[in-house]
Amino acid sequence: MNCIFISVRMDSTRLPSKAILKVYDTPSIELLIDNLKKSKKADNIILCTTNEPNDDILCQIAKRKNIHFFRGSTEDKLLRWKGACEKFKVKFFVNVDGDDLFFDHGLADLVFEQQSKEPVDFIDGRGLYNDVYGISLSGINKVCENKKNSDTEFIKVYFDKINHIIKTSKLKNIPAKYIKKNIRMTLDYDDDLQFFTEVVKHFKQKKEEMSFENILHFLNDNPSIVQINWHREENWKNNQDKMIEKITKTGV
Repeated sequence: MNCIFISVRMDSTRLPSKAILKVYDTPSIELLIDNLKKSKKADNIILCTTNEPNDDILCQIAKRKNIHFFRGSTEDKLLRWKGACEKFKVKFFVNVDGDDLFFDHGLADLVFEQQSKEPVDFIDGRGLYNDVYGISLSGINKVCENKKNSDTEFIKVYFDKINHIIKTSKLKNIPAKYIKKNIRMTLDYDDDLQFFTEVVKHFKQKKEEMSFENILHFLNDNPSIVQINWHREENWKNNQDKMIEKITKTGV
């Protein structure tokens, strides 16, 4: 079974409860779920969250949106994914972070298509508008057996460490539309919320399809909206670098 895992929890420090903040008229996590439901390759979508009581609301949203959910480790995202694979008999999954609101279902399908042609344990799609990873059941089992750390917010370093015992591949034949330019599409700060709200408001008011292609066209025509949150990209990159350094120092 091929699945999309949405990794999300309510405990966010920079932008509290961002998963349920309204983006124009819709909770942010629901925008993402609605988009991922358009996937032609995923058998199921599973919201992966924690056992913490404040994540109850995310499970309620999953039920209302008619998708599955799994609750597991608070800090260890890899163990959470492993548990979801075991419960739902998942053989391969694509991970989508809950704060990547405009993650395109077509990007997930691209990963599934590559896996169907040349199966591996880990497909690396880092560095696009939104990072994407494809992971096999064997890959998640091996990484959990070998890792020494439960700080798994940035997961790629754990698979890089064991690339000598698993089969890995870079994501190939990536359409130009997914190659990151000077547009920030991650919800981490108030400025990001304003950016997403302006985009969603436009499409809802105009009653136009909010496809990834249409979003890019709109942003290219409206650079002032791009500038709302682009200055936050450096903050985000610095936080990523600090996180990777911290994990590396403590051992993966």
